[in-house]
Amino acid sequence: MSAPPAATARPTSTAPVLRDLPLRASRRRRGLPRPLRRVLVVVGLLVIWQIASSSGLLSPDTLSSPWDTVRTAAEMSASGDLHEALLTSLQRAATGLALGVPAGLALALVSGLFRAGEDLVDSPMQMLRTLPFLGITPLLILWFGIGDTPKVALVFLGVCFPVYVNTLVGIRNVDARLVEAAQAFGASRWHVVRAVVLPGALPNILVGLRLALGVAWLALVVGEQISSDGGIGSLMLRAQDNLRTDRIVVCLVIYALLGLLSDLVVRGLERLLLTWRQGLEAR
Repeated sequence: MSAPPAATARPTSTAPVLRDLPLRASRRRRGLPRPLRRVLVVVGLLVIWQIASSSGLLSPDTLSSPWDTVRTAAEMSASGDLHEALLTSLQRAATGLALGVPAGLALALVSGLFRAGEDLVDSPMQMLRTLPFLGITPLLILWFGIGDTPKVALVFLGVCFPVYVNTLVGIRNVDARLVEAAQAFGASRWHVVRAVVLPGALPNILVGLRLALGVAWLALVVGEQISSDGGIGSLMLRAQDNLRTDRIVVCLVIYALLGLLSDLVVRGLERLLLTWRQGLEAR
């Protein structure tokens, strides 16, 4: 009687299999929390800046010190100039965003879902998005004057194109098999767009929104400095004429804080709307 076949030996290697590796880095780490480390980096840069100013390496005519910047910001706030300019800039940016984001989404849907829409929309959009702000601004001033309209138009253009491009890429990356499956179950075209296309393109839409918010402040700076009619950019222009580097730095810090706040808002939306997605985080 022959002996039974030997059992197949299983590998004894303890090396981790790729599929068993966690997609996200472990949250249990020793040391300082990440938010505190980021704050300490900013504080360290401010300390170096203050030391360079106090030691004479940076003259006040070149760049004001952090302490002088804080004192100037308090003076501008007490006089009311800073609040008025900030409200004007926020109103212009909000109006441009409210118009540009829906326009970019709508054009991307038309271009991404209809072949005729792509033929009509995509080529003009790809050409217009390469035009520089400084080249468009004089024409907008000739059309609309020096009021709020050319600034809002610049923000609109700066917001519309990133949203359009990223949304179109997101639509193109949606798995066609999911669309076919939804249609096989009798879903209407609008239901497919609402339940399959838009959720699949949502990561790219949020990337476009994140880029658009950054470009919005850049476009607003250009518009407000070209035609001085209120806003933070107007304060910067007057500070330049008076050689006030402290006021210029205050305005730059405000723009930076507005951009950072906008980015944090979009990141919050990503954590709220993209809880289903797991990505690799830095270790």
